[in-house]
Amino acid sequence: MISTVQQESAPETTTDLKQLAHDLVLRAMSGGATAAECVIREGDEFSTLVRLGQVETLKEAGSKSIGLRVFRGQRAASTHSSDFSREGLDRMLNSALELAKITSEDPFGGIPEPSQLGSLSGDLDLYSPDVYSLPGEERISYARRAEKAALDSDPRIKNSEGGSFDAATGHKILANSHGFIGEYQRSYCSVAAVPIAQDEKGAMQRDYWYSVARNLDRLESPEHIGKMAAQRALRRLGARKVKTQHVPVVLDPLVATSILQHLFEGVNGDSVYRGASFLAGKLGQLIAAPNVTVIDDGTIVGGFGTSPFDGEGIPTRRTVVIEKGLLNSYLLNTYTAKKLGLQTTANASRGLAGTPGIGPGNYFLQQGARTPPQLIGDVKEGLYVTEFLGMGVNLVTGDYSRGASGLWISGGELTYPVEEITVAGNLKDMFMNISEIANDLEFRGAVASPTIRIDGLTVGGE
Repeated sequence: MISTVQQESAPETTTDLKQLAHDLVLRAMSGGATAAECVIREGDEFSTLVRLGQVETLKEAGSKSIGLRVFRGQRAASTHSSDFSREGLDRMLNSALELAKITSEDPFGGIPEPSQLGSLSGDLDLYSPDVYSLPGEERISYARRAEKAALDSDPRIKNSEGGSFDAATGHKILANSHGFIGEYQRSYCSVAAVPIAQDEKGAMQRDYWYSVARNLDRLESPEHIGKMAAQRALRRLGARKVKTQHVPVVLDPLVATSILQHLFEGVNGDSVYRGASFLAGKLGQLIAAPNVTVIDDGTIVGGFGTSPFDGEGIPTRRTVVIEKGLLNSYLLNTYTAKKLGLQTTANASRGLAGTPGIGPGNYFLQQGARTPPQLIGDVKEGLYVTEFLGMGVNLVTGDYSRGASGLWISGGELTYPVEEITVAGNLKDMFMNISEIANDLEFRGAVASPTIRIDGLTVGGE
């Protein structure tokens, strides 16, 4: 696969984008392609960071770009451009057709079969125009209010890395030579605060909190964001080391998602067929504790990982990846499914050019029945992790060692903050040793996890 980029100014055009995508596919086919697909993306984004009440960064941008992938038998090539002039589109098309004559053959390439294509019907609640309805000054006010709430909440909050507000809208169109043409819009907005707390000895700690939503009404208030961020920073003051020991480790939901992401890489069909996954060859086997069920669902209304079709035009679906500890399914696109002799799970993810990759829908660990305090209450001595540092993870062997900070659990209570420690184990054992899962599942992105307890890990300290 060879990819080239055409970068030129994009004049305004009134051409219907769906028709444009359809026409380019037809032109590719008449130019000698045996299959083709076209992707168009356009969108707007706004971002501001306010620090100590003053606007530090402000960005507002719009973009529109187009990509084309063509096949000549088992050879493929792709090109993309931001130039929508007739001359720019002609260059992009001709480049793709010429490149496809000289690329290497790949018997597993191609677009999905016509019978696989389609789109979910109904309103999936992915787009709200109100994220762009606020005047610029009010958007900045969201960031300023979040930071002010943090600074005002306690005299030990001495400084700030800022409050922020972001908003974006996007529009995607996909067309291919089997007659598929689909489109959808998405929107999101977010507000965050990152305060710095300082104790009487001058030692400083930072932490954060944020909210993200498809529309403004669902955002947590900036004042709540600021107060939560301040509380999280304050509870880290006075952090100390602990002695190296084997204890239960409880993961805050924001860090538990990182464990799920390692699992995602393990079930990613690309890693599996290359033998670069600790879960290669494990389908149908017990790879986690019986209380572990992991689901990937691209159909949840309003979900951050929801779309009516995947990056190849296949309707998204619900896939039970792990059911009661058993590995039920890898996550696949058309290419990796062919490589493994399986069927796609509609997890194709793609940019404008190149072969589609694999991405999550709404990918989550199914929650348990008890609250986080009840789960922590069963731990006599242990570690509650609020942050992981570094990337000491080998996805081939499963070996795991990462820096961490958090709160020490003693007698079933969070007692004092700890830092400069490591958490070590092996992913194969970690998933088998998930002894309890709390009931606090909340989506703040496409990947989500409740609070979880893992036994048998080594906490390295003094």
